[in-house]
Amino acid sequence: MNWLLLSLLSSFFLGLYEIAKKESLRGNAVPPVLFLNVLTSTLVYTPIILFSHVFRDEVDGNWIAVDALSWNDHLLLAAKSLLAGSSWIFASFALKHLPVSIAAPIRASSPFVTIMVAVAFMHERPTAGQWAGIGVVLAAFYSFSLVGKKEGIVFHKNRWIAFMAVATLLGACSSLYDKYLLSTCGYRTATVQAWFSIYLVPVMLPLLLRWYLQQRKDTPFQWRWSIPMIALLLLVSDFLYFYAIEQPGGLISLISPLRRTSVIIAFIAGIRMYGEQNWRSKALCITALMVGIGIITLFSA
Repeated sequence: MNWLLLSLLSSFFLGLYEIAKKESLRGNAVPPVLFLNVLTSTLVYTPIILFSHVFRDEVDGNWIAVDALSWNDHLLLAAKSLLAGSSWIFASFALKHLPVSIAAPIRASSPFVTIMVAVAFMHERPTAGQWAGIGVVLAAFYSFSLVGKKEGIVFHKNRWIAFMAVATLLGACSSLYDKYLLSTCGYRTATVQAWFSIYLVPVMLPLLLRWYLQQRKDTPFQWRWSIPMIALLLLVSDFLYFYAIEQPGGLISLISPLRRTSVIIAFIAGIRMYGEQNWRSKALCITALMVGIGIITLFSA
C-alpha cells in the first residue's frame, strides 16, 4: 500500500484516539487512565510475543511476527518507550485541562521540529511543491493557536500550554527515533510496537504509585470503556504509521504532517460532543489545513 494512503489512514485512527483520550480524561485522574491504557496494549502484544517465540520457524518473516532481540536491542526499544511515554504524560495532563480543539492542533505542530531535524540531520529533501504544502499545513496549525486567545487561553502564561509544548517537542523527537529504529536499525514494525508497549508499563508505574499513595482521594478515578479504546485505536494508528515509514520513498518529513491531520476529527468532536467555541475561526484553519494536504498529495503522486 502507498505510504501516502497509509499516513492518512493512520491520521484517521489517531483522531479517534484523541476523542477516546479526551473522554477518558474528562474530570478523571490521569495516572490510572494512562496505566490502564498501556496495560491494554501489553495484554494485546504479550500473546503475540510468546507465540512468536514458541513458533519461531513457522512465523518467521510474517508481518505480525516479533523478532528475537539482544539485550542491546531491548535497551533501544526501552528508550523509545521512555521518550514516547514522557510525551504522553505531559500531553494527557494538558488535554485534561484544555479544549480538545485547541490542544490537538498544538500537539499537531510537532511536524515543524520533525521536519527541521529530518532535513538537517537525515538528509531528506522534499520537493519545492511538497515544501509549499508543508508550509501551508504548518501555517494552519499556527492559526489554531491564535484562535485560542479568543477563549481566554494566554499561551505564554498557561501551565497546560507549556505541558503540551513539552509533549510536542518530545513527540517530535520520538518520531525521528522511530525513523532511526525502523530504517537505520532495521527493526520490523511488529517488533517495535510489541516491545514498546511492554516497556511502557514500567514507565507509567511510578506515576500510578504516586497517585495511589498521595492523590487518589483528591483526584478520584472513574472507569470508562473509552479507556481501553485509547490503546486499541493507537495500536492501529501506530501500525499504519510505522508501515508507512517502512515503504520505499516514505519521507518522515511528509508522513509526520500528514498524520497530524487527525486534528480534523478532534475539531469535529470538540464542537459536536463538548460544545466548544469559535468553531467558525477554527473551520477556516481546517480549510487551510486541507489545502496544504491537497498540495502535498498533488506533488507526491
